[in-house]
Amino acid sequence: MARIVMRPSGAAVACSQGDTVLMALEKAGYALPNNCRAGACGECKVKVLSGQFDQGMVLDMALSQDERRQGFGLMCMAKPISEELVIEWGTEDARPKLFPPRELALFVVVDKRQVAVRVVELRLRPVGQPIRYWPGQYITLGDARAGIPARAYSIANAPRPDGEIVLQVARSEDGATSAWVHDRLEVGAQVKISGAYGTFIGDPSVDTPVLCLAAGTGLAPILALTEAALRRGYRRPVTLLLSARTRADVYGLGLMAWWRAKHRNFDYFVTLTREQAEGHLHGRIDSVLGQRFPDLSRHSVFVAGSPQFVDSCVAAARALGARDGFVHSEGFFEQQQPLPAA
Repeated sequence: MARIVMRPSGAAVACSQGDTVLMALEKAGYALPNNCRAGACGECKVKVLSGQFDQGMVLDMALSQDERRQGFGLMCMAKPISEELVIEWGTEDARPKLFPPRELALFVVVDKRQVAVRVVELRLRPVGQPIRYWPGQYITLGDARAGIPARAYSIANAPRPDGEIVLQVARSEDGATSAWVHDRLEVGAQVKISGAYGTFIGDPSVDTPVLCLAAGTGLAPILALTEAALRRGYRRPVTLLLSARTRADVYGLGLMAWWRAKHRNFDYFVTLTREQAEGHLHGRIDSVLGQRFPDLSRHSVFVAGSPQFVDSCVAAARALGARDGFVHSEGFFEQQQPLPAA
């Protein structure tokens, strides 16, 4: 068993045989940023100060040859091959923040419905102990025995006493997992999920107005974050701006309308990019944002959607004064996550 040491804190965690550095840190509760878990996004890039590791297969766009020569690695794929691996990450008081993820927890599909032209919503209820998670995190779902690769899906609801989780799955072209969910997975089926993962969780101690920007199923983690904030009595203004191509791509309106009626500090808007409709804005979020929010210097901003959407929204928010430490983003990648053997 290897030992992972974090500098400058000096905190150390054990890494079991076959685990990646990211898995070892998560099991110990440390919130190393990550997104794709497949060596594609670069979110988990850190510098290795000493020790050896097997980097595995990663994309050059996520870890360049020059970065490799400098000692950087992607911890989602890196596996220690020395007794100790020292990485440059964490603060002097690095404290666990996440719940250790579970592998292959058994759930039952208790409901499945079409919520948009390309999106199916699943409700999954645990057979045993619920998965513990922070709003904004994601799980992986697949079926190794049927050859269905695991795919990352954000949890769309805040934690509940019965442990039920909601997933919103968009049909992806050539996506084996989304096709399986849309066409074959039935109510009553048993599925195994792993997680929760990710660090798109915000900071409950922050007391600022909140602006949430979402496109497609990027709405899922935004819904979970918003539900949790409103449930705990967050008093500052919370605004959700959703981008969709057409009205047929929009979902969640009923829930958001209920939040607006129940919570005086919540509001939402929808902007359509490929059609115009009464009651909706028209245009990409980065082009309409300044009309609604000319100054974001005092806001916390949460952005979720495709990497291209996230990049354009983050740039637009910063141009309107949003501060780096108050901008949180989650870009969805298409890479499949390998599923542990059942």
